[in-house]
Amino acid sequence: MPKMSYGRAMTWLAEQEPDRVAVVYEGEQRTRAALERRANRLARAYQHLGVVEGALVTVALPNGIEFLEACLAIWKLGATPQPVSARLPEIERNAIIELADPALVVGVDRGSYGLRHTVPVGHVPDSQISDAPLPDVVPRHARAMTSGGSTGRPKLIIDLSPGEVDPTKPENGMQLGGTTLVPGPLYHAGPFITAYQCLLSGGTVVVMPRFDAQQALGLIEQHRVDWVLFVPTMMQRIWRLPEDERSEYDLSSIRRVMCTGAPSPAWLKRAWIGWLGPEKIWEAYGGSERIAGTVISGTEWLEHPGSVGKPTADRRLRVLDADGNECPPGQVGEIFMLPAKGPGTTYRYLGAETQATDDGWESLGDLGWLDEDGYLFMADRKTDMIVSGGVNVYPAEVEAALDAHPDVRSSAVIGLPDDDLGQRIHAIVDSPAGILEEELYFHLAKHLARYKIPRSYEIVKEPLRDDAGKLRRSALREARIEAMAQKSGS
Repeated sequence: MPKMSYGRAMTWLAEQEPDRVAVVYEGEQRTRAALERRANRLARAYQHLGVVEGALVTVALPNGIEFLEACLAIWKLGATPQPVSARLPEIERNAIIELADPALVVGVDRGSYGLRHTVPVGHVPDSQISDAPLPDVVPRHARAMTSGGSTGRPKLIIDLSPGEVDPTKPENGMQLGGTTLVPGPLYHAGPFITAYQCLLSGGTVVVMPRFDAQQALGLIEQHRVDWVLFVPTMMQRIWRLPEDERSEYDLSSIRRVMCTGAPSPAWLKRAWIGWLGPEKIWEAYGGSERIAGTVISGTEWLEHPGSVGKPTADRRLRVLDADGNECPPGQVGEIFMLPAKGPGTTYRYLGAETQATDDGWESLGDLGWLDEDGYLFMADRKTDMIVSGGVNVYPAEVEAALDAHPDVRSSAVIGLPDDDLGQRIHAIVDSPAGILEEELYFHLAKHLARYKIPRSYEIVKEPLRDDAGKLRRSALREARIEAMAQKSGS
């Protein structure tokens, strides 16, 4: 079957099996036909508010059916959803909206942005608006994800692939008409893409409001989930449940557990492989830019323990040293990638410049190496980006918020090892007045999403930057890791 627009694919699926359940959330269900009708009516309501083909629409909704309906409505108009956290502080959301200049903001109170059109959470369009299918249109850009950016300023990653799909061909190892559990926030690329890959290939999407280890296992058993995307922190919290609690649940329906968002610790991967079997445990590495990515099955991983796999779909990668020379197998260098269709074919930034080599290869700032068989292994981040609970946090963004406090002279934000989160966010704050940690927390809560707020603080009274304004985060991090090791050994 030829590819269809996302909107037309939903219409076609509703025509095939109108009463089949498409979405489950907190005990509420939506059939294909109901989802289609509601998205059609919502699309016309958005159209009345100025959403046109090619426009961006900011979606600031929490996980739930309403989120999925809003994105379907946006696609049916040929526009592009631009998801953000529903809990984003106003200051941060304002910066993103200023950059995106969306035709509509979904999930905020009316009048929040002056003359810019908005609709609140729980918006229900007039029942007199038609819910019939709309004229078919293919969105030029499937999505526009948000990133804090290494500069501490927001940027959008505009996906250059059109919003079209063959609804008879499941992607990413899913099965036709299967059931997928989405335990992560839909404003992140992995859960967002997972949900629509399942929905638009005729599957059932089970969405969680937030991750809970026992609830996730219960939903897998209850809905016979066969595909799920976890970040390592989620897998670790499930594994650390008492064994008798884990073993209560029937997980025999699972065909694939995909792990992404951060490198998975080897011990955790072995534990899950031993629990569910190597053929069910998979891992992927890549970025929202889709320059290139790797994937590996548990069976392959046992032959190449610690690897994140090989490039997929004719994408290419290479590892270069500091002089730009290709590294031999086993030598650590910076990972560079190239899409199957060549440079600049998968994304463009809004709010930042693309950094590429002269021949178009790009890097996400990661270090790693290849083995003799071409399998990729991750070493560390070249940049100072912190990966906490599978979520990327840029220190510059947190430091900018800390430094906005009048009693803070300078600050440094680093990631320290954490058994649960992978890395915890630690703030070193230069405050001659001796600011209290509680005051810092309440200050940051006005500026940052909760997951970006440091878990620990260290108040110092000496400048953290040199006269040139440079900050050596790596040295600060190493010193604190060494102190932690000495303390644990004493």
